[in-house]
Amino acid sequence: MRLTAVSALPRSLCSRWSLLCALFRAVSRSIPFHVQQFRSSWYTIVVQRISLGEIPTEKHTNKQSSLGAILVSDTVKALFFDVFGTVVDWRNSVSAEIEALGAARGFEVDGEAFAQAWRARYQPSMAVIRSGERPYTRLDVLHRENLVDVLAEFEIDSLDEAAIDALNLAWHRLNPWPDCPPGLKRLKTKYILATMSNGNVSLMVNLAKSADLPWDAILGSEISRSYKPDPKTYLAGVEILDLAPEQCMMVAAHNYDLLAAQELGLKTAFVARPTEYGPGQIKDLKAEFEFDVVTDSMIGLADKLGCK
Repeated sequence: MRLTAVSALPRSLCSRWSLLCALFRAVSRSIPFHVQQFRSSWYTIVVQRISLGEIPTEKHTNKQSSLGAILVSDTVKALFFDVFGTVVDWRNSVSAEIEALGAARGFEVDGEAFAQAWRARYQPSMAVIRSGERPYTRLDVLHRENLVDVLAEFEIDSLDEAAIDALNLAWHRLNPWPDCPPGLKRLKTKYILATMSNGNVSLMVNLAKSADLPWDAILGSEISRSYKPDPKTYLAGVEILDLAPEQCMMVAAHNYDLLAAQELGLKTAFVARPTEYGPGQIKDLKAEFEFDVVTDSMIGLADKLGCK
């Protein structure tokens, strides 16, 4: 299937796309795992387009039950966590950082708009790496390149290189959502907790220290030398922990991330973060596919998975 054909789907047919995805999943589950690793290149493209909002999806009610969550919890050994937006509040954290810097340096800036503009460059900067146009580059480097562009866009020219470097480290000290530290500590009593983030290892380690996040392992992009939703990002984590895909559960606030993991056989948990992008958020307000667990907090996830 050509990408142009997918992007050109009439809106009248968009609701059929979810049906096609469901059919693809059903067929895929009958394929041996060693074959599955080679079957998802076209699907990765589609998931990327969904993540950018370029392919609308049919939203429907997730029918997962509490009993189903408990049954899933008995087979899962490790939980993989998306971090930006799912575990930490990047928008308010970055907004506060740039506004504080502006107050100290004597310039005015709309922190909310600045944070959104910086984050908007996140997916495009990784897309060129996923496509092979650029070799793997750590997220810290991509963030700094994007920061320079955003500073120019907002006409902020009073920061020297050292100040720009320091501001770039804002991503290393983002605040967690309030439910995360207590919820994660409960989940840790029963499961291996690991990041499955596009953030590089040093970023994730510093963020864990700053936000009190009790990870057992740091996995994700720098380990696999790729960026989600590339299948090898998820599969590298599965392999490193010496587990099968069905023994791992991907936890995220983003439908595209969970869909990519689900296609590889991982269990999935959607944690709603309807204010990640602010009051005007229009995507990822709820689960748009059938995931194993759906909740609105890490405490809720701990409840559903039977963690005391």
